[in-house]
Amino acid sequence: MNILLIGSGGREHALAFALKASPLCTRLIAAPGNPGIAEAATCVALDPADQDAVVALCRAEAIDFVVIGPEAPLVAGLADRLEAEGIATFGPSAAAARLEGSKGFTKDLCARYGIPTAAYGRFSDRAAAEAYVRSHGAPIVIKADGLAAGKGVTVAMTLDEALAAVAECFAGTFGAAGAEVVVEEFLVGEEASFFALADGGFALPLASAQDHKRAFDGDRGPNTGGMGAYSPAPVMTEAMTERVMAEIIRPTVAAMAAMGAPFRGVLFAGLMITESGPKLIEYNVRFGDPETQVLMLRLDADLVALLKAARDG
Repeated sequence: MNILLIGSGGREHALAFALKASPLCTRLIAAPGNPGIAEAATCVALDPADQDAVVALCRAEAIDFVVIGPEAPLVAGLADRLEAEGIATFGPSAAAARLEGSKGFTKDLCARYGIPTAAYGRFSDRAAAEAYVRSHGAPIVIKADGLAAGKGVTVAMTLDEALAAVAECFAGTFGAAGAEVVVEEFLVGEEASFFALADGGFALPLASAQDHKRAFDGDRGPNTGGMGAYSPAPVMTEAMTERVMAEIIRPTVAAMAAMGAPFRGVLFAGLMITESGPKLIEYNVRFGDPETQVLMLRLDADLVALLKAARDG
């Protein structure tokens, strides 16, 4: 089949080589791609935010299957548009992509369905957020509600740092993403990234990884969004993997289906493995960058077949 890969980063570079290796892949096109991706795919200069241009490219190149890499096009509804045009697509609908597009949405879903996560408050008013921070003290975690390219999270170890992070969000540093703020309990434990494929009703565990989050040695400095990763995460034993599936992933897939927004795609759970068990830090609705770069090297299966099954059931 002719496959179109949307995106241009290290994640898409890793996906491109895994997609190209599939016996199901006749031709691979990447939009916009990058020079590394060009070794495995034909790159086409195109803005993934331009849905009309993506549809036109699919028509011109007789694309059979689209794989969407980054989160922004998913949150903007690119998968919905392509499916409406009759083009099979891997990636969740805009309604399902709210799991990443709004941290507050995900926290409320966890609270409603009993999915273990940190205690939290949601705020669209700076003074209310600051009052909550002062009442809870530090360490505490401040998050811009919307998409901020992995940069909208501050793990504040002091009250001053927490209040500065709240001010930064409401000052517009993260644009519309910071118009609402989620303030969370600081969790202690081992962090892990966990990936599962979902077809709207069934979820299949893929693998775990850990990325290097903080800018400086000794877990110090600001969050980078992840610079390099390794897989598997040692803390994700077989027993812990089953707990994560039973307590976090499967209840989320069931909840989204019950809400009329079935999740089809890859569910990337950022986890904290605490003394009392796994807790969800946040969801991403696409493969991780940089985790995909190690996951695809470990994958011993046909990626195209897996992604197509997630879309088809």
